[in-house]
Amino acid sequence: MLPAFDASRHTRVTCVAARDGRRAEECAAQYGCRAADDYAKPLADTDVDAVYIPLPAALHATWVEKALLAGKHVLAEKPLTLDRRRTAELAALARDRRLALMENIMFVHHPQHERVKRLLAEGVIGELRTFHASFTVPRMADGDIRFDPALGGGALTDTGVYPVRAALHFLGNGLEVIGSSLTRGAGFDVDTGGAALLRSPGGGTAQLTFGLDHGYRSGYELGGSEGRVVLDHAFTPPAGHRPVIRVENRDGATEVVSAPADQVARTVAAFAAAVRAAAPLGEASLEQARLLDEIRRKAGGNAP
Repeated sequence: MLPAFDASRHTRVTCVAARDGRRAEECAAQYGCRAADDYAKPLADTDVDAVYIPLPAALHATWVEKALLAGKHVLAEKPLTLDRRRTAELAALARDRRLALMENIMFVHHPQHERVKRLLAEGVIGELRTFHASFTVPRMADGDIRFDPALGGGALTDTGVYPVRAALHFLGNGLEVIGSSLTRGAGFDVDTGGAALLRSPGGGTAQLTFGLDHGYRSGYELGGSEGRVVLDHAFTPPAGHRPVIRVENRDGATEVVSAPADQVARTVAAFAAAVRAAAPLGEASLEQARLLDEIRRKAGGNAP
């Protein structure tokens, strides 16, 4: 994110904060900005208009609230919080203080998904019936924050957010969790994989899978009454990647190739626009928080 902020014409990196002052200084030197050895210091800096919070998930709510109370616009990593109620509270706080609050779900800013939506609107697969999405990644090094329950680790809060948000993107709000499962690999203290079955108000279904100890998979498939649309590299495509959307219907199989797009740069631009408009937290983020809680509950876990 820092290179994208630095490169954008919409933003200027003013300060980098870290618990380790030396690390903060080393990072800040790359961008010609100030360094702080305390997260609170940029919040008291009058030159800072907005903050980006990439801390572990369990720390998001605390520092998002502190930033909003300090009068700063906020872009926070996903999930915004670990609790639907807390997410709603922060959304209300930002709205009351006329501050932008945005959850950093970068893939929704990539134009390949709008291209898929246009194909659906054109009726290339008839009426939408099903949605399948998967985001799984190989195991990371021991000690990674994603494996620490105290920091909000686990597959659901890391990779699970992507297919859940994708389901909302295509099926809309009002999704119901019919069933879910969270699995914990041997030697782990957090869920390392999971699946969920959702139903839309219109009767469509979404089957979602996610994991932190799996072969890499990042894609989705939309099934209709007359065919299907498939997209790989759906969630974290490199800036130079040329998206290929596969369409299969009664006319045969075709591929729609789109121009590359940098979803990180587009996210920065979207946040800058949100700041200018003092935009409230999007409804999709509130719905996403609800679904994550319901998936956890249906799987037999307790929502934080």
